[in-house]
Amino acid sequence: MPLRGILGRMKQCAASVRRFVRAKRWWLFGGGMTLVLLVSATPIYAVVAARGKIYSVQTVPQHDVAIVFGAGVYPDGTPTSYLESRLITAVQLYKAGKVKALLMSGDNSTTHHNEPVVMERYAVAHGVPASKIVLDYAGYDTYDSCYRIHHLFGVDSTILVSHGYHLPRALMTCSNIGIQSVGVRADRPGTSYSKNYLAREVLSLNKASIQLLLHAKPGVLGPQETGVAKALQD
Repeated sequence: MPLRGILGRMKQCAASVRRFVRAKRWWLFGGGMTLVLLVSATPIYAVVAARGKIYSVQTVPQHDVAIVFGAGVYPDGTPTSYLESRLITAVQLYKAGKVKALLMSGDNSTTHHNEPVVMERYAVAHGVPASKIVLDYAGYDTYDSCYRIHHLFGVDSTILVSHGYHLPRALMTCSNIGIQSVGVRADRPGTSYSKNYLAREVLSLNKASIQLLLHAKPGVLGPQETGVAKALQD
């Protein structure tokens, strides 16, 4: 087809698209607004519901157990800066007598990525007895961690240790699974989050709401765990 003919077809297509948009603009606008409302409803609910449930190390009420959520490890087996902040906060909670045991929940999906073991080593190196640390090796996401912690480890009341951007999702998920929880922020001075991080959290909140509605079961369950009970007995 000659170039003039191709350009003519392109102009015709562009004109058809413009006519469609003009004819359907209110439908498109309404659909876009509906999508925005649906996507933002869960984050708004989670943030509002988290008010009054997030404390500092000094002000949080005492609980038997604190849950520490994984946040990545480097290839050399050291925690990322995000994970280290959470571990520092967990160690402070234990030393302040706010909790009797720490439950480390993280990803151990490959032989080269074992968050719970890295978390345990860090806490022990900073003064927490190994007998007071319990490991959940299949905390692949927040929903899996909360589900397993309640149904397998028997925890129904806890302190959640994570960053401020993540705590509303963790609190919402644990609460709807059956765990009464409060949160402690692990943010260090000067901590900031990129727009990409916050956008991912919005998507993760919506994913968690769907998992909760479906009463989804984690891909990995396993037998009942007695580690928490033993840690509290010692």
